[in-house]
Amino acid sequence: MPSDLVIVYHRQPYEEVEKNGKIEFRENKSPNGIVPTLKSFFGTAERAAWIAWKLADDPTDPGFDKVVEINDAHGAYSVSRLPLTKEQVSSFYHVSSKEAFWPILHSFKEKFNYDPVDWPTFREVNWAFAEAAAREAAHGARVWIHDYNLWLVPGYLRQLRSDVTISFFHHTPFPAADMFNVLPWRREIVKSLLDCDIVGFHIPRYAANFVSVAQSLFDLDVVKREAVDAGLVSDGTALSERSTPTLLSFEGREVAVSAASVGVAVDYIEGRSADPQVDADARDIRAALSDCQLILSVGRTDYTKGGVDQMESFERVLTDNPDLRGKVKLMHVSVSADRNMSAYARTQTGIEETAGRINGRFGTLAWQPIALISRAIPFDDLIKYYRAADVAWITPLVDGMNLVCKEYLSARTDGDGVLVLSEFAGAAVELNSAVITNPFSHRSMDQAIVQALEMPEKERRDRMTELRRVVRKYSVHAWADEQQYQFNEAIARKTAMPTEGTAAPQTEPSL
Repeated sequence: MPSDLVIVYHRQPYEEVEKNGKIEFRENKSPNGIVPTLKSFFGTAERAAWIAWKLADDPTDPGFDKVVEINDAHGAYSVSRLPLTKEQVSSFYHVSSKEAFWPILHSFKEKFNYDPVDWPTFREVNWAFAEAAAREAAHGARVWIHDYNLWLVPGYLRQLRSDVTISFFHHTPFPAADMFNVLPWRREIVKSLLDCDIVGFHIPRYAANFVSVAQSLFDLDVVKREAVDAGLVSDGTALSERSTPTLLSFEGREVAVSAASVGVAVDYIEGRSADPQVDADARDIRAALSDCQLILSVGRTDYTKGGVDQMESFERVLTDNPDLRGKVKLMHVSVSADRNMSAYARTQTGIEETAGRINGRFGTLAWQPIALISRAIPFDDLIKYYRAADVAWITPLVDGMNLVCKEYLSARTDGDGVLVLSEFAGAAVELNSAVITNPFSHRSMDQAIVQALEMPEKERRDRMTELRRVVRKYSVHAWADEQQYQFNEAIARKTAMPTEGTAAPQTEPSL
């Protein structure tokens, strides 16, 4: 049965596990991942579908059902699983997406690797996603495509189905033209995005950068520009914009450009934080620390996260402030990367070596300055440490948004705690009441963490009150509402315009 909502995302919307020889589909463990949020959209549709990929030795005979019907807490929906070989996944995701696109999106030009990119395979995989979406979509359906590894899907889908309303959301930063245009495939990528009805980004800066890139490559007009909400404009953060383009005209079509940040499930996190057992465990953690202050840092092992830079700042602070030795502890959670990817393996090694050096230099039998954890922590356990930590230290070199800081703030139902946040995280645009720091400046980093450790209680609580208000305002539900609003506006614009042509023949593009 055709679906009036189709979500296109590389991951399946559940955890697939084998039990007693049978495959079971279970709800995702994390409540704040993007998957549960996207599934909440199923309630806006009579019939919904999800497009993802699944590893197969032989795509012609994958050994699994290509389409499965799911009925869970979010309703009934179908999942189309595109069978991809190990070689296709490596080429499309690990090489093209992670070695070529990821460093450019995060402005690490020196890490860009062009040579191993197999562009025909990237096209081939994106075409398969587009074909699957075209098959599943009812006439006039909403199709919502997610993230940079599916950049070409909108353009292919527009060829196949001119009747559908296409939205694309970018979950990473989007850089300025002088950085993005390093990509040799820039025209093909941007043309595909301009074939959308809506292109969405976390913050106005990324939206403005996209329009700048598009104008450097194509003739288009900015039809509408709007002032940014005053609460998102701050002289203290590097990513603030005072106005942003919101509507473009390109090749006789209008394209909306949206800026709406992904948030977290505030009510859920507050509920878990208030659980008596979680509360008791957090108190036990605090009691075990005695008078030692706890700094918590949580992130993935990625060169964009600045893990080594943060530890080196901690080392300088301990060097310059001997009175803090034995009185402060850094719990650094850096979920280990895939060591098959050399860039992440080097980052992991650097973090481990730096933590070992600092512990060797300052540690005693009674106190180790850094507790390094290189595995994922169950969410309930993480909440306990959010509750127990004096400071959350979130200082990526660049980050599209960063949900860890929002989780921390949501968990602090006690109204205490300090957030130190990099001004190059997208979240800093909203959370400008945090202690904002520049991770490229030693002085800024070192002063920020000392300020946080020494902050008086009244100031801590005043800042936390404001930060928690903002996190609730820009919750994941607010993000979902904005996306639905954008769909409604796009459909209204299309209805008011002359009818587009019929669907193009479904032929595969030249690879």
